[in-house]
Amino acid sequence: MNMKTLTRKSMLSLLLCVLLLALVPVSAVSAENRSISTHARAAALIDVTSGRILYSSRGDEPMLIASLTKIMTALVAIENSDITSKVKVGKNAFAKEGSSLYLKLGEEMTLKDMLYGLMLRSGNDAATAIAEHVGGSEQGFVYLMNAKAQELNLKNTHFANPHGLDAEGHFSSANDLAVLTAYAMHNPVFKEIVATKEKTADNPYEKWDYKWSNKNKMLRLYEGADGVKTGYTKKALRCLVSSATRDGQQLVAVTLNDGNDWNDHSSLLDFGFNHYPLKTLVERGEAVKGYSLVTGKAFAYPLGQGEEARLVNKLVLNAEAQAAESGNAAGTGSAGAGSSVSAGAGRAGMNASGSEGGSSTEAGANGSEGDVNFGFRGVIILQLGDQEIGRVPVYTPGQLPPETSPYVEKYNAASASAYPAGNWLQAFGSALRALFHMGE
Repeated sequence: MNMKTLTRKSMLSLLLCVLLLALVPVSAVSAENRSISTHARAAALIDVTSGRILYSSRGDEPMLIASLTKIMTALVAIENSDITSKVKVGKNAFAKEGSSLYLKLGEEMTLKDMLYGLMLRSGNDAATAIAEHVGGSEQGFVYLMNAKAQELNLKNTHFANPHGLDAEGHFSSANDLAVLTAYAMHNPVFKEIVATKEKTADNPYEKWDYKWSNKNKMLRLYEGADGVKTGYTKKALRCLVSSATRDGQQLVAVTLNDGNDWNDHSSLLDFGFNHYPLKTLVERGEAVKGYSLVTGKAFAYPLGQGEEARLVNKLVLNAEAQAAESGNAAGTGSAGAGSSVSAGAGRAGMNASGSEGGSSTEAGANGSEGDVNFGFRGVIILQLGDQEIGRVPVYTPGQLPPETSPYVEKYNAASASAYPAGNWLQAFGSALRALFHMGE
């Protein structure tokens, strides 16, 4: 055997090893992330229902975010003020640099209409006027923005103004913006505004009304698109947050500094819908097998290929429920710490890990008078491998709390227009209508 033959065999062996390594499977998330790329400096994709980050590239890197700032501006305004109140344009808002609604000094407009101008046309004058109206001053409003960021645990975010013009100490990250927007999309007023393609607003100072067309082209380019916000400055360059809903699943995509954002967002959203469909894991009112218990709410989570087999469920009972279940040990087995049970209708097995909190009462677990827990008996902890992904409360049958409070339904901000309060007489009439409607 000569040297040429050895060299040829060595090369063939090396090539074979490379091919074999290429066929070795890697984790689902890593494999999927390699199948997509963007032109962005940073990008993220999140499932709105669960809050799960499905894709991230430099997701925690603090960056300039331009008018994506206005996502927080709108959210803080909606949560801290009456959207039917009148906003007056002051000298700080009038003729504000950058994108504008061209509001007049002293002009008044409802907060809700101004929020449309803020999010559809990215008016910096609207952002400043809203900030002064809600926060008392721009600085006061910025304090509220940063307090909200802290509440949402946005660790790579800090605001210096409500409009997004480049400033020292003003930044966020792709992951933080994804989390913020997913949270905001649960607010019906915010959700309605960012999904609007065109809006007409009253203009009492001219013969014509304001007519605003949304700058977010995704609403016209992508099937199912329903938000959210564009942004640009000379330093931040093109920034975009978009959202879309298909088959009951809503996703939010974020790109920062991306010269091909429309196409990249279409690819990101397609990637999420195709590879991480939302799956219902628990139904509300579902019986827990082996126990006289039912689940208190539904739970859904986006799962990639092969991930469903890695789901683990644990049933953790409070002390009161354990005491009641231990009385039936002869028939069902003890629910003490470490014992194994089967739970759920056709779901994966759940392990009862014993009591965590709760106190024993004479009422037991039968929902009788004196039950200080109102039927609450514990939680099902859902895990993907060793990572907790959610919790579902369990109750005594017949003691499930209502899915939504009637007060939330009647006084939800989304239905505020049904109960106008422009003056005291109108407010009184709205209160009477709501009172009688509540009893229906």
